[in-house]
Amino acid sequence: MKNTERFSTRVNNYIKYRPHYPVAVIPYLETATGLTRQTIVADIGAGTGISAQPFLDNGNKVYAVEPNKEMREAAEKLLNRYADFIAVNGTAEHTTLPDASIDLVVAGTAFHWFDQQATAAEFRRIGRKEAWVVLMWNVRQAELPFEKGYEKLLHQFGTDYKDMEHRNVGSSQLSSFFQPGTMQEKVFQNAQLFDFAALKGRLLSSSYVPEEGHPSHIPMMHALEDLFQKYKEQGMVKFHYETKLYVGKV
Repeated sequence: MKNTERFSTRVNNYIKYRPHYPVAVIPYLETATGLTRQTIVADIGAGTGISAQPFLDNGNKVYAVEPNKEMREAAEKLLNRYADFIAVNGTAEHTTLPDASIDLVVAGTAFHWFDQQATAAEFRRIGRKEAWVVLMWNVRQAELPFEKGYEKLLHQFGTDYKDMEHRNVGSSQLSSFFQPGTMQEKVFQNAQLFDFAALKGRLLSSSYVPEEGHPSHIPMMHALEDLFQKYKEQGMVKFHYETKLYVGKV
């Protein structure tokens, strides 16, 4: 399956159950990049608009570049109340945006799908002279017993979860993407609470999880319910995340 098609059948769960970004991201970027309401933002691999919304709420014009038709149309429907939201059918390597048109390039939980060399060239092309790039991820933690059990479940049932793990990107891999001496790192704490229905939706929002009809789907759901019953508190379980930001220039 092409990377751009992996989430086509998972849009509804993605919208409902994927984590958003902490509100503290915006004031941090005001300090780190000079972000203002006038900053023109390109959100690359924008998906259903989760990463675009904080900037729209801040009053920014956002070009949301997303190659997946189903996700892009969902973003258009969810964010049509914002006059400055523009959905664009494009990729990180070929955004279709004009030369030198963007002040801030953002990729939220998407950069690991990109061709880094071609993406860097495209970001340089669309970025204005002083443009900044922000790469951010909500990184699910696996320290507590429930979180470790969930991670074990993904290894057991995920169709290509181990391959996805290899896509994890950190400061050592990104140092060559950014201009030397420009990369800044920042970490925020983030969390989600789930009842069982929501936990199921969160699981099924992941592209490496077998969907209904797959032979592993029903055994996986039974294992998920067992995990939930073991660790629930007041009918809920909790995911902890570190929201990691990498800010720099290309």
